[in-house]
Amino acid sequence: MPTFAAVDIGANSVRLKIARLVRRRLHRLHEDRQVTRLGASVFRTGLLSPDAMAQTVEALERFRKATLARGADQVRVVATSALRDARNAQAFLDWVRAATGWTVEVITGLEEGRLIHLGLLTLGRLRARRVLMVDLGGGSCELTLSEKGHIRHMFSLPLGAVRLTGEFLGHDPPKKKELERLREYVGEEVGRVVRRIAAGRPQRVVATSGTAAALAARARRLRRTASGTVSRAVTQKLARQLAKLALEERAALAGIGPRRAEIIIAGAAVFAELMERCNLPALRYSPLGLRDGVLAQMAADYDRSTRLGRQVESERRDALLAVARRYDVDLKYALHVRRLAAELFAALRPLHGLPPDYQEWLLAAAMLQEVGSYLNRSGRHRHAYYLIANSEIFGYTPRQRRIIASIARYVGNSRPAAADKIMKKLAPEDRRFVLRAVVLLRLARALNQGRRATVTGLRARLEGGRVLLKLKTRRGAELELWALSKERNYFREVFGRDLAAVGER
Repeated sequence: MPTFAAVDIGANSVRLKIARLVRRRLHRLHEDRQVTRLGASVFRTGLLSPDAMAQTVEALERFRKATLARGADQVRVVATSALRDARNAQAFLDWVRAATGWTVEVITGLEEGRLIHLGLLTLGRLRARRVLMVDLGGGSCELTLSEKGHIRHMFSLPLGAVRLTGEFLGHDPPKKKELERLREYVGEEVGRVVRRIAAGRPQRVVATSGTAAALAARARRLRRTASGTVSRAVTQKLARQLAKLALEERAALAGIGPRRAEIIIAGAAVFAELMERCNLPALRYSPLGLRDGVLAQMAADYDRSTRLGRQVESERRDALLAVARRYDVDLKYALHVRRLAAELFAALRPLHGLPPDYQEWLLAAAMLQEVGSYLNRSGRHRHAYYLIANSEIFGYTPRQRRIIASIARYVGNSRPAAADKIMKKLAPEDRRFVLRAVVLLRLARALNQGRRATVTGLRARLEGGRVLLKLKTRRGAELELWALSKERNYFREVFGRDLAAVGER
């Protein structure tokens, strides 16, 4: 029964959730949260303030003690908009590493939205056929259109409550002109995505975050809605009312409190404008968030045979196909190379000894190895590395994208060397594994040299110092056998064995 811990470092607050996986279900053990306003100065000056960093590190040290006390087997720490924007983010990341031993992963807005979607989906909160998810954080607002549990569109807008408060609201209560500028800016940003949201025809709107919780709490006080549901009319009324109150008055309202009161006007304005412009009749608050998605991802990676594991695999497959189509990859060719790579991985497992995860990274590289040709045939393998490593591919971390990109990089004339900048970016263990995965992908490419899927399957036999591949072919495979023979020297260099192949009808 593994125990997982998820830490979410947001622009407004830092959160911890610890859960244990029991019978393929996550059971909550502990939660903690502290408002540190890490992003407040970032959105004004571009820098994290020393005080906010110190408060956040202090909270993280407390979180670390909680993970140790509850025996967490794995801790994943993610950071969002404040760390994405701050020029001195690395100083903070180093501070966290020194104080806790944790490596913080700064995720993109779209990855943030994907993880929140995964968390909601895991707990069965996306039952409607078409759902719009809204996560309004301190620095950004993530919008996700989901259909039958699959992400169709995602948008990340710079509409966080902390960001907007610092940018537009200089007085308390805010002046009329400040509110007008705020609404105009929010309307302009929301206007970028109105048509695509309308085209998605969402049947339900699910909102996460503290602002949504506060609006839901105030709506219940008005006794005009069911628990957790807030109509468009009520949202607009609350936005107007809150904008007229001073900080002390807002803080005294049940469901808001002193820290939320500081940023609730901007947050309410975003929801009011979004619901008006997108013609959304109501939203329903969910207490789930990014930390739940991170936990769900860890559980899926732990056991791929579960429904959750299959969901993550489906998301990754959809993401790979989307990138391949974007860069005009020959999918028929790529899918066959992928199939051959999978067979080679299985047949040569006793020889290569790669961890199970490397099968997925290898197959992803097989799918995307030709994306560089979209930019230029000359130097296409270098281009492929850049595109894969820097593209938004849902479900893959930066480390995983670098591994996939490195495998795809060396399928041409060049071969990985220890002095390469690309290889130096990998962890020492990954460098060793990538070398072996590169060989498997080069063999798979060779076996589809003619791009006609001539080789339909294979078997492998280890004979002392030699590996014999028996290839099932539908016609003569002379070109493929020739291409395979060109890989013999490199195969021997990496695995210390000779390579031979015969075709079988």
